[in-house]
Amino acid sequence: MIASDRINKILYGGDYNPEQWPEEVWQEDMRLFHLAHIDVVTLNVFSWASLQTDDDVWDFSRLDRIMELAHDNGLKVCLATSTGAHPAWMAKKYPEILRTDEHGIRRKFGSRHNSCPNSPIYRKFSARLAGKLARRYGHYDNLVAWHVSNEYGGFCYCENCERAFRVWLQQKYGTLEALNRAWNTAFWSHTFYDWDEIVVPDQRSEEFYFEGRLLRSNFQGISLDYRRFMSESIQECYRLEYDAIKKETPDIPVTTNLMGTYKVLDYQKWAKDMDFISWDNYPRYDAKDWEPAFQHDVMRGLKQGMPFALMEQTPSVSNWHPYCALKRPGMMRLISYQAAAHGADTIMFFQMRQSIGACEKLHGALIGHRGNEHTRVFREMAKLGEELETLGSQTLGGRIHARVALVFDWDNWWAAELSAGPTILIDYVKEVKTWYRRFWEKNIPVDIISVQDPLDAYQVVLAPMLYLCKDGFAEKASAWAKAGGCFVTSYFSGYTEEHERIVTGGYPGRLKELLGIWVEECDAPTPQSHVTFRYDGTSYPAEILCDLLWTEGAVPLAEYENEFYAGMPVITKNTYGRGCAYYIATHSSDAFYDTFLDRLCAEQGITGIAESPEHVEVTLRSKGAVQNYFALNHDSNSSWLRIPVSVRDLLTGECFSADAPIPIEGKDVRILQETN
Repeated sequence: MIASDRINKILYGGDYNPEQWPEEVWQEDMRLFHLAHIDVVTLNVFSWASLQTDDDVWDFSRLDRIMELAHDNGLKVCLATSTGAHPAWMAKKYPEILRTDEHGIRRKFGSRHNSCPNSPIYRKFSARLAGKLARRYGHYDNLVAWHVSNEYGGFCYCENCERAFRVWLQQKYGTLEALNRAWNTAFWSHTFYDWDEIVVPDQRSEEFYFEGRLLRSNFQGISLDYRRFMSESIQECYRLEYDAIKKETPDIPVTTNLMGTYKVLDYQKWAKDMDFISWDNYPRYDAKDWEPAFQHDVMRGLKQGMPFALMEQTPSVSNWHPYCALKRPGMMRLISYQAAAHGADTIMFFQMRQSIGACEKLHGALIGHRGNEHTRVFREMAKLGEELETLGSQTLGGRIHARVALVFDWDNWWAAELSAGPTILIDYVKEVKTWYRRFWEKNIPVDIISVQDPLDAYQVVLAPMLYLCKDGFAEKASAWAKAGGCFVTSYFSGYTEEHERIVTGGYPGRLKELLGIWVEECDAPTPQSHVTFRYDGTSYPAEILCDLLWTEGAVPLAEYENEFYAGMPVITKNTYGRGCAYYIATHSSDAFYDTFLDRLCAEQGITGIAESPEHVEVTLRSKGAVQNYFALNHDSNSSWLRIPVSVRDLLTGECFSADAPIPIEGKDVRILQETN
């Protein structure tokens, strides 16, 4: 986590860009930061052009003054490396540093994340800058973390990347024979006889848009490997900066800000190179109350439940959503505490002072264009800052303990949605969210884990739409279920192994024995279809895919009601050792998942940590023997909750006995600590 010996409370602050303002404004910023109880700033996020003006020409004088300003005013610093956007002079002098898009067009200087991750020039200059910053500022006693680059992302298809891709493939497969076998290149006469025959899978070669919107691939194995390669290439750029920093400051933790379920980068692999997870939370104007919770839990799961940092959010409005709706009064505080409720030990924002030009000038900030403290946003942020000072370290470092796990896998996400068929409605993240929602509503903690993570801590493991089943996972899940666990998966699971080759012998491939079924065919109903099934006396819709399956030991629990496969099983349960495995052969309505998961939890003895209406969210973070319940009312009306132990509200001092109704105002938060 952020340097623990240098913090004693939830850090509060965010991105500060004084280089965009004349120095006479800086002292006024310090006054306003003090009023708002700001105690940490992220500096130097996009300053490369001012720090380095030619190959060996450097100027750190302004950053020196900014660092001294922060130090003298008692601000902790998360120092960024500035490498998210290279300078214009570098692109002019070394045009090979620029990215090439999926159409094969080399970009010109502009925007950000425009550097080829396999450019030797970019790698050399970015690592050199990171090392210089670490040597120059590593001695500051208020430096709590390093922030490498910013929101890494995007692909490149240039000649640098094509050459590096071939090297990556040689290291992965060893021989062309192995590669041809993995990619099934006998199809469409794609057999490769020389490594130099392999080209990047862009829109000039293998990839295309289907029905104008969904990216598909003629050769999923090639496209899947390119996504792995590109994620690892960008990760190598991060690692070069990480190593340069650690050489100078081995005790200061290093991170980069992630973006939740961001498809381009395999964050589960990235997490291994991050000292702590940090991420940027920007829910859309129409996001459901549980959706930010899901994203927080994805981030928390990257390091097996360790606390993370909320690096960015907006205090009021995001400028890049299709509709830039303001956060209503109380929402900034509520969504900030929601991050803490799910494991965040920082509450930080973009940005501290609102820019006056370019694409983020209308993005919200602590200090708006009015330039003073007399705004609604400033007053709300100052109130939250004061509360966090009162709260102190009482929740810091707390962990969430869950008996339910949801499996999420980036390789599977890429593979399932690159597949040419069976339907354009395949949406892996949406499917996982469908299962998550009901647990959130019931205040049941959920860990979101990778296929590599151990399963021993869980009573129930759900792996919906696990289309690509990696080596070892089926065996691990089977052994765990045999010992007493309950495994659940869904349609479009077990089709392929990790090279994107079909596992023959019937779907769901390696999971057949555990599930006690085999799938012969799958039907893809159109949105106008009305396929239904009956479960426990009620009819529910069957959507997206309908598997036509046969049981081989499993017991049918529901059947299709219509179509030519009427009467065939749609939900099955297989007893497996001391445990069991369920298969859900279609996608259905929220009402179905509510019913099914309620019954599953009752069967498995899984209960919520608190009783409350669905709009009142309750989580539990344990810090040793100390139990802290976070209660958040997402509704505008007052409501209630019940907790099975006696508690004291850390924000108000109120005390409540076990199982007593605890009132909570609309859009309000309670942090309730168990009392002896």
